Amino acid sequence: MHYKIEGALRRNKKNFIIFIVLWFILTIVLVMPIGYSITQATVDGQFNMAKFFSGIYDGVSHLGTVIGKTFTPEYIGNFFGTLWKFTIAYAIFILIGLIRTAPKNRYTDIEHGSSDWAQGGEQYRILSNKKGIILAQDNYLPVDKRGNVNVLVVGRIRFW
Repeated sequence: MHYKIEGALRRNKKNFIIFIVLWFILTIVLVMPIGYSITQATVDGQFNMAKFFSGIYDGVSHLGTVIGKTFTPEYIGNFFGTLWKFTIAYAIFILIGLIRTAPKNRYTDIEHGSSDWAQGGEQYRILSNKKGIILAQDNYLPVDKRGNVNVLVVGRIRFW
């Protein structure tokens, strides 16, 4: 199970910065106007839906005014309440994305046919690193070798 978490983090390492920047941009462009419009739409304890949607439109179109008003005592409570809910939903979506990019098994993203089985050049007692029949990167089966030089190729040929 540990390999799944490690694989998902390794695959998405570059995306974490994008996730953070996107969260910051959505907070400014979406969450601030929603918190602003919730405060505008709540009058005497009653919530006015038409005023809420017009407040979102006004908030997005006049973003500078909303940013300035958001941090006043009247608006800040609704902003942080909305921000908390948005952050939880955003984290759930990110977590779903990480789960979907997790490797399916332990051998995902491992090169098949690699020479990782040999350490420190010990494969060159049998193979060549210069010329011959290509087996893997920097591993060749020499054709001038005495003995068995048969090669088994595993795979299939596709005809279109």
